Amino acid sequence: MTRVHDVIVVGLGAMGSASAYQLARRGQSVLGLEAFGRAHQLGSSGGLTRVIRLAYFEHPDYVPLLRAAWDLWPEIEAESGQELLLRTGGLYAGRRGSAVLDGAVLSAQRHDLPHEVLDAAEVGRRFPALRLDADMAALHEELAGLLYPERCIDAHLTLAERHGAELHFEERVTGWASAGEGIEVVTNRGRYTAGRLVLAAGPWLPRLLPDLELPLTIERQPLFWFEPTGSPELLAPDRLPVYIVELDAEYAFYGFPLLPGQGVKVARHHGGRPADPDTVDRQASAADEAEVRRFIDRYLPGAGGRRLDGRVCMYTNTPDFNFIIDVHPTDPRVLILSPCSGHGFKFASVIGVIAADLATEGGTRYPIEFLSLKRFARLGPRETAMPPPLDLATG
Repeated sequence: MTRVHDVIVVGLGAMGSASAYQLARRGQSVLGLEAFGRAHQLGSSGGLTRVIRLAYFEHPDYVPLLRAAWDLWPEIEAESGQELLLRTGGLYAGRRGSAVLDGAVLSAQRHDLPHEVLDAAEVGRRFPALRLDADMAALHEELAGLLYPERCIDAHLTLAERHGAELHFEERVTGWASAGEGIEVVTNRGRYTAGRLVLAAGPWLPRLLPDLELPLTIERQPLFWFEPTGSPELLAPDRLPVYIVELDAEYAFYGFPLLPGQGVKVARHHGGRPADPDTVDRQASAADEAEVRRFIDRYLPGAGGRRLDGRVCMYTNTPDFNFIIDVHPTDPRVLILSPCSGHGFKFASVIGVIAADLATEGGTRYPIEFLSLKRFARLGPRETAMPPPLDLATG
């Protein structure tokens, strides 16, 4: 049976759920299609906690988007009635010349973000659970914290439904095509048409855009939670901020304070094995755990107790580790949304607004030119306005 909607959103994880909400909020007839269950753990949007930070080492041009996202999350909290964001402050550490430290300082300075640069000794005095090497330093900012991703997605989905969106779960999209004045989407259950299409399928995006041959790679990323060993108060959110520590060009780790019912979450950022989203090994192995424990033993020794949980998510990486937010080069009615290279969840609130802007108005006031498809030469001879990327060997 064919049904007509204003917009179809494919993928209802972080970006798709936010897009469905913002579109429905504007009075659009929205159909959301998700191959798995509601707020599932099979893609890139699970994991109980995600970092939100403003002094962004990946690129200074993200900061205006982050400021908007930071302001939007409390609005979504208020409308949904769910706690979504916990403010803890943030600490981004490395040696001078490292992507994490130098990139964070560059963003903070360029955008006049309140911050401090601390040497290793001062980090140890203020945050005694974290022990940096003597030649390391860290940027500390107060405007940082964590998001609860499953709650965030559920809030967006609930609000989308409240505004009239029709959401289908356990329904896999098998193809789509431009069809006259609309877009036709085929699933394992039926066919649907709409005036616009938003593709937010994360690691499954290459399957939906085979004609573009997007230079995307899928990376398996294990996550771990551990029981503290002594002095758990030093790991509490008022004593330990969210953090990223770059050890060298190959190894960076991130983590969260101790949270009730969760333990202490620690994971490596990038460095995972190439994966296929349909066959990825979803068991966090002893070898995966050993790599994280080596970091904990040296830099966070109070967190290395019994393993409480281990999970696997996926990063969908672009060559420069920046997002994609753009229309399809041959059909501007199709919006390609944010393969996020492992650092995108925090942006979901504002990316939903951007998607709604692009789908309903054909443009947005937010600065997203550096995230366009133009930078991939194989998609055409168009010039790019994207600034040169930082050296992001660690993502």
